[in-house]
Parts: sequence; structure tokens; C-alpha cells
Amino acid sequence: MTHPWFAPTARPRILAHRGLATATDAEGRAIVENSLLAVAAAHALGVDYVESDCHVTADGVVVLFHDDDLHRVTGDPRRVAEVTAAELERIMEPRGGLLTLAHALDAFPDLRFNLDVKAEAAALPVGRLVAPHVQRVLVTSFSDPRRRRALAAALEATGGSRPATSAGTGTLVRLLVALAVRADRWAARLLRDVDALQIPERHRRVRVLSTRLLTVAHAAGVEVHVWTINAPDDMRRLAALGVDGIVTDRADLAVEVFRRA
Repeated sequence: MTHPWFAPTARPRILAHRGLATATDAEGRAIVENSLLAVAAAHALGVDYVESDCHVTADGVVVLFHDDDLHRVTGDPRRVAEVTAAELERIMEPRGGLLTLAHALDAFPDLRFNLDVKAEAAALPVGRLVAPHVQRVLVTSFSDPRRRRALAAALEATGGSRPATSAGTGTLVRLLVALAVRADRWAARLLRDVDALQIPERHRRVRVLSTRLLTVAHAAGVEVHVWTINAPDDMRRLAALGVDGIVTDRADLAVEVFRRA
């Protein structure tokens, strides 16, 4: 059966990558990615999905933050794991506001979240926090073991329900090998425990997205979402190819493209 996370039927799905960080706040300050205002801006567009990332602060709070340190986003050289949630809240206040995972799930009850578990320490708390919301959460990670730990924590907390999930790097690499050698049964086995493949078109010199990957994934009931696509012409091209989801920094442009289509 299709996981409830996929209930909206419009295609392609628009996944607002780290919210929408192209606007400014009421005082003209830039809104940074993964902030409260970035997610609120994406929500205001009417998108169904927000893609975000999970780290854990020094006092054990799961926060939406991509990098393992604060330097690129805030100029502070410390790691997320070295600051408390209260400290990070003060740092993020002029940048759109800190958003914890618990607050995100409560404040945006009609959004579906695509959560990338970035830190080992985040796996168990993410799984436990999303347990009451499994119908509208997809959990992923580049690390398949980390992803599976988060899913197991959610399953334990719910007594049998889990979030949707997409493949980690290890699963994806094996899938590409299986496709290359035409090992369709192996490919089908690899896809049994995932609901989606979330991939770039290419990784360095390796083409990841192909019509064969789309065919095999769809035959297994698995969706294919491509990241990070910001040009409208690329959005249209991938939708025509049969891609199920577009992960984009420019959800505003994607909404224009596909509402006019």
C-alpha cells in the first residue's frame, strides 16, 4: 500500500528544499534556510512538502539545520552539537528564527516533512519525535544504517507504524550496479524497504537518473525525486521525463511552472 505521505496526487511533487530562503523578514533581513520563516514562506505558497535536515544541540534538542557547524549560515565557527538550543535560538533570531523539529511538527500540522537525519546522535530522537506524525513524514539519510535506526525508533514508539523513507547512498549505489548489469530481481529486492529514491541527475561523471531507473522504480511502486532543481526549464524537462518530485530552492518558481502547466 502507498504510504500516506504520498497522498497528494498532483505531479510532480514540489519539495521546498530547506523551506524558501529567498525572501526577507519584516525588517528587511535575509531569511536563512531551514529557519522558521523559511518554512513559513514555503507553507504560504501552498506547497505540500518541505525538505529539511536534522542535527542535535548540546542539550539534546533536534533542530532543523543542514551543516554540522554554524559557520556558513551564521558566521559562528562552533558545531551545532557544541551549542545549546537557547544559544542557537539567540543566534538565529535575526536570521528567520530557529526551528526545532518538535516545533515544526506542531506549528505546521498540514505540511508533509522530508527529514534528512544528518547526525548519528539525531537518529533515535528524530524517530521518537516523528512517531505521532508518521503519516506526514518521510525519513531519509545518506547513511542507510542511520536511516534505519530512526525508522526503528519510530516503529517502536508507534507499535508498528513507520514514516515513509527513501534510500541511502549504499542502497542507491547497489541499485545502480544492479541496473547496469540488468539484474532486475536484485534491483527489486533493494527497493523493497524504500518508498522513494531521492537523487541528483548526475554525481560527478556518473549519470544517476535514467529512464531505466525510472521504469524499474515505478514498477516497484517507488517514486523518484530529483534534487536540487532551480531552473524552470529543468523542472519542465524532468517532469516530462516522468520524475515524481522536484526538490528545489525555488519553490516559488516551481509553483508558477506547474500551476500554469
